[in-house]
Amino acid sequence: MQATISFILDGKIQSLGFNEQFKPTTTVLNYLRSLANHKGVKEGCAEGDCGACTVVIAELNQNDSLQYTAWDSCLVFLPMIHGKQLITVENLIQYNAGEKRLHPVQQAMVDCNGSQCGYCTPGIVMSMFSLYKEKTPLSKENIEDALTGNLCRCTGYKPIIEAAARACAEIKVDQFDSNEKQIVAMLLQIKDQSKSILIDTTKQKYCRPKTINEALELRNKMQNSVLINGATDVALRVTKRHELLEEIIDLSGIPELKKFTKTAIDFKFGAGMSLENVKKVAEGALPALFETLAVFGSKQIRTLATFGGNVGSGSPIGDTLPVLMAYNAEIVLQQISEDAAPLNTEQSFPNISERKINMNNYILGYRETERKPKEIITAIIIPTPLANTIIKFYKVSKRKDLDISTLSGGFSILLKNNCVETITLAYGGMAAVTKRAKKAEQYLIGKLWDRATVDQAMELIAEDFTPISDARSGAEFRKLAAKNLLLKFWSETK
Repeated sequence: MQATISFILDGKIQSLGFNEQFKPTTTVLNYLRSLANHKGVKEGCAEGDCGACTVVIAELNQNDSLQYTAWDSCLVFLPMIHGKQLITVENLIQYNAGEKRLHPVQQAMVDCNGSQCGYCTPGIVMSMFSLYKEKTPLSKENIEDALTGNLCRCTGYKPIIEAAARACAEIKVDQFDSNEKQIVAMLLQIKDQSKSILIDTTKQKYCRPKTINEALELRNKMQNSVLINGATDVALRVTKRHELLEEIIDLSGIPELKKFTKTAIDFKFGAGMSLENVKKVAEGALPALFETLAVFGSKQIRTLATFGGNVGSGSPIGDTLPVLMAYNAEIVLQQISEDAAPLNTEQSFPNISERKINMNNYILGYRETERKPKEIITAIIIPTPLANTIIKFYKVSKRKDLDISTLSGGFSILLKNNCVETITLAYGGMAAVTKRAKKAEQYLIGKLWDRATVDQAMELIAEDFTPISDARSGAEFRKLAAKNLLLKFWSETK
């Protein structure tokens, strides 16, 4: 194993060790702020809500070409950028014979008067730059999606959106295209020389394995360690609560966990797939899951957050949990077991045992799940929905974008002669766990799917849940909204 990380910054390979100044849980934001020439990145909220700290990461895809994504650097621990190129707003400017030349996204912000105080501007520019490098067909929807994770309190968004539209309307070759071969060669060099990472200071132990077997071995030995992948949730324990995480296993460097496979009977998502990539797969194929992720955080969050991480948190307001119940999904768990037969004939010790838990049985209590201390979530399996099954997702929140659910619902129904054959009514935010409205479901089975029946079922919702009042809403509102979501579901499926 190695105790240092390597990444590209300012066109050069940077190698970094860890000491009192830089800990394994030092964020990329704080690292950049410690450098004299990278002050453009700003801390606004330290929780991924404002986008002032946005940077762009370039990494190798399956074809060994560069893929660019925007990240909230306040949520990224330094070891997570190993083997990647880190790009900040300072890197966008070109120098020609000593003369500065702005990148097209920067120039568009100037031309469209998209900046006033300027505190948020570097983050906005980097989100625009990520969109520019995607080179996808331009639309108002994908411009707004790219900018959803950036708050601006003084300019207003119209000139910013105009700047993005102008910059990305005619994408030209920039210095990053010209330097791509050189950057790819450096990243391949880092990749070829990379081992698994073990950073062991006097106070922290940070492990970043390269294979699932190695991760399971580590988990077997470090059962109290914190598991991370995108770390968008766990990072808040460091940035907001100032916790010292003593043992961490970082799964973000395991390619096996990022794979997706589709068969005639199911969709299998690796637990390490980013929610943005899950969203792309779900579009058209699993519309309710796509709708869930379309209002999940921001693009910066979704490119970091992983499917397994959201499921593994067991949060009562985790947006994917209700819809996964509606899809009757299964969670795949693996662990080392000396008594288990190998999963395949080529597998050597350690043997890996695997089990699948239906999502409807996975949550046990508040942030308590079926996962045992030795186990790691390796995949989420969604069965191909039966013909004529209708599945919907609903989210109630104060803001449409980048907001925590006040409550949410994942509903599915199969009708036969307009009678309810099967139904799932899963709610988030209504209890200490994501939970199904069992009494309402049982009442509806076998009955006509009409307004009178639904009105009766709505009254049973209150018997299934005793929600609390908190900063997001009162208990009475939650009860009323939960009833109305069932009515909305009926109105969209009758």
